[in-house]
Amino acid sequence: MHIALKNVKEVDCICDVLILPFTEDGVNPYASLNPSVSRLIGKIRKKEFKGSLNEVLLVPAPEDIKPERILFLGLGKKDAVTAEKVRQTGGKALSYLRDMEMRNIAFSPLVLGQLKQSPVYFIEGAFLGLYTYKKYKNDNHAKKITSLVLLAKSSKDLLLSIRKTEVTAASVVFAKDLVNAPANDMTPTDLAAAASSLKRKNVSVRILEKKDIQKIGMGAFLAVSYGSKELPKFIVTEYRGSRKPPIVLVGKSITFDSGGLSLKPSDGMEKMKYDMAGGAAVLGVLKAAAELKLPVHLICLLPATENLPGGSAVKPGDVVRSISGKTIEIANTDAEGRLAVADAIEYAKRFKPRAIIDIATLTGACAIAFGGEVAAMMGNDRRLLDELRKAGEETHERVWELPLFEEYKEYLKSDIADIRNIGSRTGSLMASAYFLSEFAGPSPWVHIDIAGTAWVEKDRPYVPKGASGIGVRLLLNLIERVQ
Repeated sequence: MHIALKNVKEVDCICDVLILPFTEDGVNPYASLNPSVSRLIGKIRKKEFKGSLNEVLLVPAPEDIKPERILFLGLGKKDAVTAEKVRQTGGKALSYLRDMEMRNIAFSPLVLGQLKQSPVYFIEGAFLGLYTYKKYKNDNHAKKITSLVLLAKSSKDLLLSIRKTEVTAASVVFAKDLVNAPANDMTPTDLAAAASSLKRKNVSVRILEKKDIQKIGMGAFLAVSYGSKELPKFIVTEYRGSRKPPIVLVGKSITFDSGGLSLKPSDGMEKMKYDMAGGAAVLGVLKAAAELKLPVHLICLLPATENLPGGSAVKPGDVVRSISGKTIEIANTDAEGRLAVADAIEYAKRFKPRAIIDIATLTGACAIAFGGEVAAMMGNDRRLLDELRKAGEETHERVWELPLFEEYKEYLKSDIADIRNIGSRTGSLMASAYFLSEFAGPSPWVHIDIAGTAWVEKDRPYVPKGASGIGVRLLLNLIERVQ
């Protein structure tokens, strides 16, 4: 979809559909546009359209104006309009018009200007809401919107904001495509190839093979891979946009998680292809940062493997040694993500980072606690935690801080090793993060658990069913705050 700016009146824009937003207050903000448009608005608003949030009504336009149709779009109550609600309307309006096979769309930002809301939020929601994943469907009739025209005067700041939104949305799409891909087409090798596709002048990619991983001593990460014929890959990507010490992002990248010998129930196991959503998110962040030329030194680490049962699979009760030398009793092979992420966090320290942030679909307990509405956040750096919370509020990829009390260490006490990879069911969300904190040590570190938010079970206004792409917009916003 092409975005254009045109400084013309709504009634003079040649398009298939003109989108006019309204609030619920019943006021007609377009009274000065054209008498016939005003009469139409008065008639429609009496009975057919209230202006409720995400309400849409498509009607033929009066014959004396150039748009062929008008889409009435509801913003909800005037005093409750937020950036997030504007995003929602963008996703709702554009996906609706795509399904109606409209192609050339114009949008009036008049009301948003009166409400002091940027039309770029509408564009963001539009880009994200139009996402589809049809790689494996024999559907040759793809419905597409060709152009979205913003009826506004061009300015440098507006153009830059739109460019940033386009790049960010494309990076979210990149991450979603990786997550939505079936596990037979998104093996560790395939994920490494996707990372390698990001190589450019200021982006380097290194793929550590099994022998390299063994040499480094990542015994915890390797243990997860033992049951699979697919070889593990430790993916290291780096973007040098600054000479400052790097921010290191660690993305859990289990390309399929059966639970290993601690086998998951079969119901819903097909969704376990999304256990690499953390890795996909950090690649999306790196892609956007490089294209936007952000002034940041960024390193992304993806410990990629499958977790399957097999003759050589790690067994409950086995003890492995991490890269740090710390020994781990594997009490449950379905608590595998923390093993891979722990070694990656330890590896991250060699870069002397100013921050380590890991993002992972780590625990079912997170989804039980928060549903699909918010990610859990824990860490040891107050500034990072505070800035991440603000980034979550601004992007609506919200995070909620939970404690890392020292008492949680007792939950992970092992009789035969330095630490167990799992405690009891009680407190398991905090205990999982405490496990990672043992490897982060004093390094500035934050953990984000996206187990409940990485996959969407039904369509939302700008997040279609399937992979949510969470983390890309959140972490980009954070990076801009702390760069």
